[in-house]
Amino acid sequence: MENHPENKGRPHFSPELLDLLANGEMDDCRLAPEGSNYAFFATLSGGGHTCPVVYKPQRGEAPLWDFPDGTLYRREYAAYLLSEVLGWCFVPPTVVREGVHGVGSVQLFMESQPDAHYFTIKDDYRDEMLRTCAFDVIVNNADRKASHCLLGTDGWVWLIDHGVTFHDQYKLRTVVWNFAGEPVDGWLIDDLERLLDSMDRPEGLIEQINSLLSPQEVKALQCRVADLLERRVFPMPGSRRSVPWPMF
Repeated sequence: MENHPENKGRPHFSPELLDLLANGEMDDCRLAPEGSNYAFFATLSGGGHTCPVVYKPQRGEAPLWDFPDGTLYRREYAAYLLSEVLGWCFVPPTVVREGVHGVGSVQLFMESQPDAHYFTIKDDYRDEMLRTCAFDVIVNNADRKASHCLLGTDGWVWLIDHGVTFHDQYKLRTVVWNFAGEPVDGWLIDDLERLLDSMDRPEGLIEQINSLLSPQEVKALQCRVADLLERRVFPMPGSRRSVPWPMF
């Protein structure tokens, strides 16, 4: 799918880099200091090239009462694929592969401005925040913290941490409520309509997404996209806890 015009110019990731993500030798694996699940900063090398990554192994996932055990890494990958299908391309390149601690998600580490987060960038990056709002609605993001919106040193907004997404029951919990009750912009509608149409023709990346989620979750994803297209208004916070804690 084509990007919205204001999304053009995003960094182009070469086939060599994507191959390095999938096949590079992993070393210098260091445990990240925070988080309820184990995540590691690591380096991939191969063919004379290196790149920094964030590695989240399946065996490091803490059990959750409402998400099936051992599925969070697949949801990270599905979120990346969906971002690519939409043409929004704001989830860093992600793969599923074996690492030093077993199978998991491996995502390109994006250098970011250390003091930037959702609340500091939302006014200057309105279109990206509109995309983020729509994305969280359709992936049913249960944990969109402010720090999950990065402002890269490349000047682009990047979204990370999508392990608790795509549940078939309503779980939306996000800091992105500033568009609540507002109409969904027309260019977002166009992208979402193309997404829904592609889901009726399961092939390519959509086929990969389908293989990562349960049939109930795939159906719920389609329903959320269709519902947002029908209402054409961003949802309001519900009576349940609608904001993650902590928010950062």
